[in-house]
Parts: sequence; C-alpha cells; structure tokens
Amino acid sequence: MANYYVTTPIYYVNDEPHLGHIYTTIAADVLARYKRLCGDDVFFLTGVDEHGQKVQQAAEKRGIEPIELANQVVARYESLWPELSITNDDFIRTSSERHKKGVQAMWRRLENAGTIYKDYYEDWYCVPCETYWTETQLKDADCWDSKHCPDCKREVEKIQEESYFFRLSAFQDRLVEHIKQNPDFIMPASRRNEVLSFVESGLRDLSVSRTTFSWGVPVPGDEKHVIYVWIDALTNYISALGFPDNEAPSHWPADVHLIGKDILRFHAVYWPAMLMAAELPLPKRVYAHGWWTVEGEKMSKSKGNALSPAELLADYDADVLRYFLLREVPFGHDGDFSFAALKQRYNTELANDVGNLLNRSLAMLNKYSDGVLGEAGEETESDRALIADIEAMQRDVSDAMDRQAFHLALERISVVVRHGNRYVEENAPWALAKEGNEVRLNSVLYHLVETLRLVALQLLPFMPGKMAQMLVQINGGEVAVDTISYAKQGGWGVLRAGHKCAKPSPIFPRME
Repeated sequence: MANYYVTTPIYYVNDEPHLGHIYTTIAADVLARYKRLCGDDVFFLTGVDEHGQKVQQAAEKRGIEPIELANQVVARYESLWPELSITNDDFIRTSSERHKKGVQAMWRRLENAGTIYKDYYEDWYCVPCETYWTETQLKDADCWDSKHCPDCKREVEKIQEESYFFRLSAFQDRLVEHIKQNPDFIMPASRRNEVLSFVESGLRDLSVSRTTFSWGVPVPGDEKHVIYVWIDALTNYISALGFPDNEAPSHWPADVHLIGKDILRFHAVYWPAMLMAAELPLPKRVYAHGWWTVEGEKMSKSKGNALSPAELLADYDADVLRYFLLREVPFGHDGDFSFAALKQRYNTELANDVGNLLNRSLAMLNKYSDGVLGEAGEETESDRALIADIEAMQRDVSDAMDRQAFHLALERISVVVRHGNRYVEENAPWALAKEGNEVRLNSVLYHLVETLRLVALQLLPFMPGKMAQMLVQINGGEVAVDTISYAKQGGWGVLRAGHKCAKPSPIFPRME
C-alpha cells in the first residue's frame, strides 16, 4: 500500500467561502477518493490561515478579536465541506498549538542552518497579498506612480522596521536545478516556465518577521517579532502530520499541493527553499489551477456575481457542481462559470448519456428477465470492442488522474458511456426478445450492466452520491461504498449469472 498526500491551500479567514475555494477542495477530494479506490493510504488536508495583518485589521473593523473572526469563518468551512461531500482527513488551523509548535520548530531549523539574520527592512508591502515589493519591481510593473500591487492592484504601503531575513538568494541555483531536473514539480508547464523565469531573474532575501502587529506566531527568543505569515502558513503541510514531534512524517513529502495560481510563487519558490534549508524533502508537485469568471465577468461582491456555495447548493446537487467544475475547464486553465453551460453539460452527458444508459438497460433487464442477469454467453466482436474500450478507459483515467487532468478523465469515461448507448442500438435487445433469441439477449444485457457498474466506479470519486445511487440499482440493494476498491471490483465479470438488479429510478432527471 502506497502513501498518498494531497493538500489544498489553507484559506484566509477574512474571506467568505466562494467558488474558488470549493473548486480547489473538490479537486483535492476527487484525487483523494480516487487514490483510496486504488488502495493507497491517503491523507487529505485542508484548513484555514488565521494569522497576519489583514486578518487583524478585518477583526478590528468589526470590533472583535482576530480569534473570534477566525472561529466564525472556520464554522462556515466546517459546515460547508460535508455538504459538498468533502472527505478531508484533517482540518488544520494556524491558531492551534500543534501548528504553532511546528512553525517555531521550522524557524529554529532555518536559524540553525544559518539562513536567518536580523537587519532593517525599508520597502513596500501589500497587506491583502502579504507580499513584499521593491521600488524597482513596482517600476518594472508600471505600478510606481500609483503605488499599487502588481498582483492584486490594491495600494501598497511603505514599511520601515527591524526585521529578520531569510537567505532566499542562497537557494537560487538549487531551485533552478531542481525545477529543471524535475519537469513535473510545477504544473501546468506554463506555470513552471513562469516560476523558472522568476527564479533565474534573481532572488532577494526575504523579510520574515514583523513588529507592527501581534496576531501571529512569535519568533522564538524574540517575541516582539511575529513570524511572517507565509512561513507560518506553508508550515501547515508538515505541522498537520505531527512535525516536529514526528521528524519524518509518514505521508511527507506531499504528492501534490493544489493551489490557485495567485499563490504559486510562495509554494514553488519560498516553500521549497525553506525545506532545502531545513533539510526536509520537497513536495513532489505543486499544481496551480486557474481562476473562474462568471458569465464572462470577473467575480466581485459589488457586481453581486461572487457565487456563494450556499446559493449554488440551494439550486444544484453537490455532485452536479463537482462534475461540472472539473469537466468544463482543463485544470490549470482559467474558466468561465456559465449556468447555460452547466445545464448543457448536465442534460447532454449526465441525463442523456449516463442516465439514459442506466434507465434503458435496467428497464429492459426487468422487462425481459425480471431483473435477473443471465449468462454472459459467447463474446461477439461487438462485445469484445466494448470490453476493450472499458479496459482502455481504466488505464487512461489512471494516467489522467496522475496528471490532475480531470477533464480528460471525465471525457474518457464519457466515451465509454456513448459506446454503451451505441452498443444498445447495434445489438437491439428488443429485437432479440421478439425473435426469442434468449441466449444473445442475456449476453447483451449482461454486457450492459457490467459496463454501467464499471462506469459508476470510475465516476464514483467525482459524484459519490449519484454513483452510490447508481450502484444500489445495479446491486439490487444497499452498497457499502467505503469497502469498494478497484482491485476487488474493478475488473470485468464481477457480476454473475443469477444476480438481481433493481428497477431503474432516474438519478439524472433532465434539467429544464
């Protein structure tokens, strides 16, 4: 049994959960579910980033303490994830004692490695992005005159204070070498090239402490300094595994950090440099996905198009949202959330294709043999082609999932579903029944039900609720979904003659 570790970013508590948050978390959940079905020992982590100046400022505006603000938002996340069928193994909070212990241990490692020193910082800082900028960088980005952040376009502020620094510049050559020698370390390729260009252009040492606010983890031995929020936040990936009490956590290094492209630099430059300094293994992959617009427009509260998860779940089944978000856009690209596109995907691929194949196959099985499967019979060329397509699908989906190409996995499954519907037309079970060709009729119906079962297993990570319903109909009764594995149930021919299926009940009624 192999270990598999997948993470989301930890989400800021000064922001309400929105479409971007659920997109990353659904993707991580689908990966976790898929790898569990493959028999891996999976650890799936998500959580919240509670520290930093912007959280302290947001709490002050509301007249409450930062921890109160954090508790309110944490409650929203913890209630939202079950509604979206998220199966995280842990939920890390940066205000927790276990995490603070990990952050201070990481600081000491960096200090003991000679990569931390004290100096004086005077430059520009973006509070919303928690990013430092030099005057040169602002000028290069044509942001100097307006003094706004090149990333988020909001105003930057001049910082003048004593600070500890991390010798990021010392790791430039090692980072370039690692990125070049490990082409899958940063994905997609466009993001890898972006990071490589950034690193090769030259790295400055990083200011890693602040003295102008107190909401964070104190620097060990110098508590007037608060550890820079990104050192704090990034350490969550190992503090959740028991670091430092567990010096070599069993699931580290992470197989994949799933993040938004806006925080790529922190994960693909700062984090690996920190790990190199601390002499800890680097994550195997950092995958940066794109951003969503809504009906062609950038999401914003002022436009009222921010698409809160609660509003989406009031109108659409969680499984439908999970399917659409990972089917509509190649992971790593920007995408547009369109209600017309969601409806079209649903009606075409789920209602017309999957739903139709399920309903017509089980309806004919119940009509012609009281729901009982007969013998598979001698295979025809049509049967062999269908089985070969299914087995190729399983290999192709495995490859796509290993590359986080969710849309390709779903398209490959759709190819088999369409093949199954063609198989019905080509073999015409109604004509076989009329002719009294019971042997061939039994064989065709058997092949259809086995196809449906194996399609449901491949779709199970994406739509756990709907596929559980589908498997219940195929199984003829309750299914212990948690006990399913591809090793045990993933091969052709698991169902035997004499197995009784239930009558069909639509799981994808058309969306009007």
